[in-house]
Amino acid sequence: MSMKNSSQWHSALAIYKRLGIRYISKTSTENMPISSVLSETVSVESVEPPMMENKAVESPVSHQGFKSSWITASADTIQAMELTAFERDICGCQKCPLGATRKNFVFGSGNPQAKVLFIGEAPGADEDEQGLPFVGRAGQLLTKIIESTQTWKRSDVFICNVLKCRPPGNRTPLPEEVEQCRPYLEEQIQIIKPRLIMALGAVAAQALLRSKDSVGKMRNRWHDHNGIPLRVTYHPAALLRFDGYKKDVWQDMKELTAKYQELEGLS
Repeated sequence: MSMKNSSQWHSALAIYKRLGIRYISKTSTENMPISSVLSETVSVESVEPPMMENKAVESPVSHQGFKSSWITASADTIQAMELTAFERDICGCQKCPLGATRKNFVFGSGNPQAKVLFIGEAPGADEDEQGLPFVGRAGQLLTKIIESTQTWKRSDVFICNVLKCRPPGNRTPLPEEVEQCRPYLEEQIQIIKPRLIMALGAVAAQALLRSKDSVGKMRNRWHDHNGIPLRVTYHPAALLRFDGYKKDVWQDMKELTAKYQELEGLS
């Protein structure tokens, strides 16, 4: 990746700083993949005042080919780097009582450059056990729903939840828990920059749209989330209880697919 473009360089520098690399030479990173920079000692030259120091700084990631287990695409992208850094920043969160009862912090999974972002409610028992979102029965159904469009594989999209920790007994997230986790979700959206968002269930839709309406009232139309088209559908777990929702979800996915093809110039 070339760092000749000034805006690219400053963007990358910000990510390096979040990873704990305080000083980076512009020339040492010319045309070098980001993963290579992370896996080697980084030489230092003057960058710009006051960031001047004449010593080498070692990357905190020392092994070759480092890649977080939740990344399903290339780790050599700005989005992958920044998401990895962000996860490291927040995975020890104790801002609410859920931090003390969780087994694993569930950041999300998928392609950091995904064009479509699916957002659910909170991790369940299987997710808490594995540290990955939507891996239980509802997750298996979500995978089938995504791939039934014949437009994406699960690995093409990014999936996360409003809450990053499991509420005890899989209860509905409390409003204060949603508010504590909201900045984390918004940062993920800012980093990934998806073309489209699909909110899965009432908790996700209400949190993203700051609404108290039901899923039924929010379906069948496009919403806007900070400039990103957003669609609302039922949570896959609801489909396991109410078979009649499957027809509605399929219609919502058809609308999502059509919008994607329109935005990508494929229709």
